[in-house]
Amino acid sequence: MAECVRLDSSTSSHTMDKSITLPPDEIFRNLENAKRFAIDIGGSLTKLAYYSTVQHKVAKVRSFDHATKEATSDKLYEISVQEEVTARLHFIKFENAYIETCLDFIKDHLVNTETKVIKATGGGAHKFKELIERKLGLKVDKEDEMTCLIKGCNFVLRNIPHEAFVYAKHADSEFRFQTTQPDIFPYLLVNIGSGVSIVKVESEDKFERIGGSSIGGGTFWGLGALLTKTKRFDELLQLASKGQHTSVDMLVKDIYGGSYGSLGLTGDLIASSFGKSATADKEFSKEDMAKSLLHMISNDIGQLACLYAKLHNLSRVYFGGFFIRGHPVTMHTITYSINFFTKGEVQALFLRHEGYLGAIGAFLKGAEEDNPNQYSWGENYAGSSGLMSVSPDMNPMQRARSGTFPFDMLEMDRLERKLVNLPLLQDPSSYIPDTMDLTEDALAREYWLYCFEEALDGVVKRAVASQPDMPEAGERAEKFRQKYRHKLQTLRQQPFAYGSLTVRSLLDTREHCLNEFNFPDPYSKIKQKENDMALKYYQKAVKSLEELSWEERQFALVRGVLAGNVFDWGAKAVSDVLESDPEFGFEEAKRQLEERPWLVDSYDQWLERLKGPPHKCALFFVDNSGVDIILGVMPFVRELLSRGTEVVLASNSAPALNDVTNGELQILTESIAAMDPVIQAGLREDRLTLVQSGSSSPCLDLSRLDKVLAMVVRERQTDLVIIEGMGRAIHTNYYAMLSCESLKMAVIKNSWLADRLGGKLFSVVFKYEVPAGKPIQHSAALTPS
Repeated sequence: MAECVRLDSSTSSHTMDKSITLPPDEIFRNLENAKRFAIDIGGSLTKLAYYSTVQHKVAKVRSFDHATKEATSDKLYEISVQEEVTARLHFIKFENAYIETCLDFIKDHLVNTETKVIKATGGGAHKFKELIERKLGLKVDKEDEMTCLIKGCNFVLRNIPHEAFVYAKHADSEFRFQTTQPDIFPYLLVNIGSGVSIVKVESEDKFERIGGSSIGGGTFWGLGALLTKTKRFDELLQLASKGQHTSVDMLVKDIYGGSYGSLGLTGDLIASSFGKSATADKEFSKEDMAKSLLHMISNDIGQLACLYAKLHNLSRVYFGGFFIRGHPVTMHTITYSINFFTKGEVQALFLRHEGYLGAIGAFLKGAEEDNPNQYSWGENYAGSSGLMSVSPDMNPMQRARSGTFPFDMLEMDRLERKLVNLPLLQDPSSYIPDTMDLTEDALAREYWLYCFEEALDGVVKRAVASQPDMPEAGERAEKFRQKYRHKLQTLRQQPFAYGSLTVRSLLDTREHCLNEFNFPDPYSKIKQKENDMALKYYQKAVKSLEELSWEERQFALVRGVLAGNVFDWGAKAVSDVLESDPEFGFEEAKRQLEERPWLVDSYDQWLERLKGPPHKCALFFVDNSGVDIILGVMPFVRELLSRGTEVVLASNSAPALNDVTNGELQILTESIAAMDPVIQAGLREDRLTLVQSGSSSPCLDLSRLDKVLAMVVRERQTDLVIIEGMGRAIHTNYYAMLSCESLKMAVIKNSWLADRLGGKLFSVVFKYEVPAGKPIQHSAALTPS
């Protein structure tokens, strides 16, 4: 770790009990490669944004040319780890008290001297302009605050799944995250700063302030200070969280003795804020007055927002501004107000990264020549602190006194591919990728967190083994272990940190942490060995299938895909077998499968469908390397091609566990084509196409797929989607509704999950679905060969 910068009381505008230790290498990451800066300075918080280029290792595969004399290896391809440069956005949030120390650190570590300007927004930009220019030697270029806010809001809604959430204080899960909408417009943004601005946003560049109020966060702060003599905003919220507003507010039942039925008013509704203070001859506590004040202002803002939402026919209303700041008591009072005034027709929506909107927008304004919106971006869980629970019992000053530096971070990586919805989703706006929400299911959450922690030793072992020529690999693997374990501990305490907690998010966080410490493909050697081995049996497998009758062959092909799917190093029950018995093979896997009837069994309907006309085009999302793709999937693909169906094979763009990547699949398919005329003809006639999915996860989000894949799906008029594997068809997409026929195939390789679903280890899911209203096509006159 780099030496720590210490901030003592002489550098702060507040009184500190002791100095603060700042670990800058964990906060201002990759500062030496920073290219562009933006800053948003509010009344109490500073949000810094910068763009950097990140150099990291990527795993590449290259086919050996066995025709040359130099080719001495019997391996199909070679693996190399290469350096690659990608773009990353960094956003850091901290209290204004630490701005000078942070600027000093940036100045001392800033290597790129080409940066001449820093974009600035927020009310404090003018106040700190001279300090920033003097410390950094950069010209401050101020941007319009509202424009930056809207640009930032559009950016996070478009690029971060589970960005928006509903807050439900008394529910099992306080945070109910919303699915990413295909079209984020139009929406209403209620920005609660000192006052309130209500903005209607219709497109990327079209927005209008349609209303507002002078009664906002500044009113709460000002009146609160007069009533309680408390000067700090967070301390006011702390008081409000402990208060009882009914001691101060006059309720309906205080006037009428109960509810007012004819008007539909329940007895516990507030009839008059602070109404009791005029008649009661007693002193009111600071806590009760703060709570009454918070309710009064929140209800006023909520009613105003509802009126504007109804007036402009808008159902999506997002709340932001320093008045919110993730405080549960504030979100609860606003949510209650919105629910009451709209009778549940409009939901109050909050944003995980609400505090960064201005900084993001200011950065985007400064980066317009690079057109960052032409790319898709993804949150880097390894470098983001996530949404933390803001306990009113620990305000920023208390956090400071505890010796922790109150920083919050968000990192976003630019993705190589533009990501879009699968065109075949029946209703993209209601699509939820994940089958189980661990945020809401405490038993499942505890099991899977334990499961991932138990698997850490094996992942570390694989990571080190994948880089035998790098002596420092062990040290990096230990750092990975520490970081991922820390993430798991955080998620145990704050399961909503990165949105809905799911098996997919746990897997993705692990992949992000592995990449952080330059382990791009821990299973590369295993995949290479299993691919080479499986290829040797391909022709024999095809020959044995061709000897079967048509109906026997269809069942054997399905069993082959299922048996191949057993070879999953991400499943402990399987990895233990593969570790202890290297000879465990395809036939052994078939014997492990559950006998029919399977746990989910639509095979008879599928067989009947195959007796009808062929599908025009099948999109097949593939899973594992080795036996799975070569001996399971490829014979199945071969049969589809023989029927006259075009096939699109979609594989991962980057490594995840032992899943086959697009680079590997290209080489494997060419090798298979060299010994199989059906596959060869499919490639030559462009009836077999290999496309990247845009994913680097063992699971599958059909709302974030490579734009090229979506285009191919449309052009080929795809009418069948096949999803294979536990990660893609069970943990995700089990309930996904498509506008065409779909086939989901998986073997359950986890005892706990099998028990949850009413099955046992190696139970089979074979789920053939036809959209409602679409008849199953079959013809008794058609005789398959």
